[in-house]
Amino acid sequence: MYSSGLLLSLALLALLVVGLFKAVRMVPQGYAWTVEAFGRYTHTLEPGLHFLVPVYQDVGRKINMMEQVLEVPSQDVITRDNAVVKVDGVVFYQVLDAAKAAYEVAQLEVAVLNLVMTNIRTAIGSMDLDESLSKRDEINTRVLQAVDSATHPWGLKVNRIELKDIQPPRDLVESMARQMKAEREKRANILDAEGHRQAEILRAEGEKQGAILTAEGQREAAFRQAEARERLAEAEARATKLVSDAISQGNLQAINYFVAQKYIEAFKALAEAPNQKFVMMPMESAGVIGSLAGIADLAREAADSRANPSR
Repeated sequence: MYSSGLLLSLALLALLVVGLFKAVRMVPQGYAWTVEAFGRYTHTLEPGLHFLVPVYQDVGRKINMMEQVLEVPSQDVITRDNAVVKVDGVVFYQVLDAAKAAYEVAQLEVAVLNLVMTNIRTAIGSMDLDESLSKRDEINTRVLQAVDSATHPWGLKVNRIELKDIQPPRDLVESMARQMKAEREKRANILDAEGHRQAEILRAEGEKQGAILTAEGQREAAFRQAEARERLAEAEARATKLVSDAISQGNLQAINYFVAQKYIEAFKALAEAPNQKFVMMPMESAGVIGSLAGIADLAREAADSRANPSR
């Protein structure tokens, strides 16, 4: 009897301990637990200490309410122009309603993953290869909107979807590299030709301006030379007139000065001739100089005859 009572007491103690553990529940921060009464959802436990009715109530699902990261595995996607690319990505999502996430969908992560992969194929399949490589942000936005809308009934909020890598086939990459190289060389040749053309235009323009300036300079020089010759001729004319007037008035020194000046100028021109090393004095120099006196006598007689017409 004693042993039977002890066993019964131990059994009751064990049952009490188990009931206590079943009744007292502590939900950690970042999680939400659902409560079921005989298998039917009743309410959700927030982080903290809670008490349940043993046997009648029990914890159903333990849902992570923190933002989670889901890796999207690489998959082959066919673009609109029939190019096959390998695409992978990453999804950031968060559970906002624990009850919906627990009871509205089975295998939540698998469902989200398949939904993302399907929408990636749809988005890239509607674009050409060049568009899929250059419009990654647009693809991310389209997939995010579609997945977020589809997962809203599951109590989820999809915050971001990012495509990590888009890999075209190797032969296509090499072909694109050759095409880009050819395009760069084409642009370089065009720029080089344009540079040569501009240089030729500027050179021709410079030569034209130089020729114009040279012609203007020559014209100005010719004008100056003509003006100088004109003034010199005027000076010569005035000098000749003055000498003539002086001779007509009986000034005998004027004609001597005039003839001597012309003789000296001619001799100077002979002495300054190019490659002239010797100056030959004409034998008639003394005679020419002496003839000046005879010319002076003739001028004197002409003056006397004008002064005394009776003679």
